Amino acid sequence: MAMLSPGRLPPGLRVYAIGDVHGCAARLTALHAAIAADWAVLPGERCAVVHLGDYIDRGPDSAAVLNRLLQPPPVAGAESVLLRGNHEAMMLEALAAGRGTAAEDLWLANGGRATLRSYGRAGPPPAHLALMQGTGLFWQAGSYLFVHAGLDPRRPLAAQREQDLLWIREPFLSWPDPLEQVVVHGHTPSRAPEVRRHRIGIDTGAVGGGPLTGLVLEADTLRFLSA
Repeated sequence: MAMLSPGRLPPGLRVYAIGDVHGCAARLTALHAAIAADWAVLPGERCAVVHLGDYIDRGPDSAAVLNRLLQPPPVAGAESVLLRGNHEAMMLEALAAGRGTAAEDLWLANGGRATLRSYGRAGPPPAHLALMQGTGLFWQAGSYLFVHAGLDPRRPLAAQREQDLLWIREPFLSWPDPLEQVVVHGHTPSRAPEVRRHRIGIDTGAVGGGPLTGLVLEADTLRFLSA
């Protein structure tokens, strides 16, 4: 059921935003199927599918998740937006730093071992590394800003630090006032999607047994899909 959203998209555009996958390939496949079915029943003029990052680590099949993201989006002709999460940043930094480094230790301590197991002995292929290296830090549409973790509400967008876009929790989560844009984010898990005047959080803990959530935005409404 659609409800009034705190933000608005341009006329004719529908956005499907997907929260933190964390190696849950089967859930991602199911949510993509739900998005395709939703569009087939209620087709629109334009579509964008936005993944908010944290595709890898902790869950059982990070390699399969990245394989899926290399494929076309679930809606034919849709714009595909892949944002970077802090886990992609950790993995890229660890691989660049090499064995026995602090960067590798940080990644492995935060679920990186599960990602390595999903590859077996072969390790991540160049296409997976290129996909992660090509991810953006944020994407904007209408009055929405899509980003992995959030932003520092005390800074304008042009002055945001990459560390905050990937990692921030406070003071962003409890910020009481409106921001320049409504921020759609993941990173901080909750039992259900959180809709506030300045943000919409859609990390519902897929890797911990919760659903993988998809947010559907159109005009000034929102609704949810899950798998």
